[in-house]
Amino acid sequence: QVRQAISAAGVDVWLQVDGGIDLSTIEIARDAGADTFVAGSAGYRGDDPASNIAALRAAASGHIH
Repeated sequence: QVRQAISAAGVDVWLQVDGGIDLSTIEIARDAGADTFVAGSAGYRGDDPASNIAALRAAASGHIH
């Protein structure tokens, strides 16, 4: 609904989701219209943060600014 309102208003606004973003939720947020994601612990949890971040970026790759 927020993305629809932004589009209807014709404004250039990035819709950010902060909190709860991980590989199981990032595509849901993207498909709902979010285009900016904050994923702290999902990126830096475990032994390979670079791989985690790459996977998150790949999952979010369908977003448009």
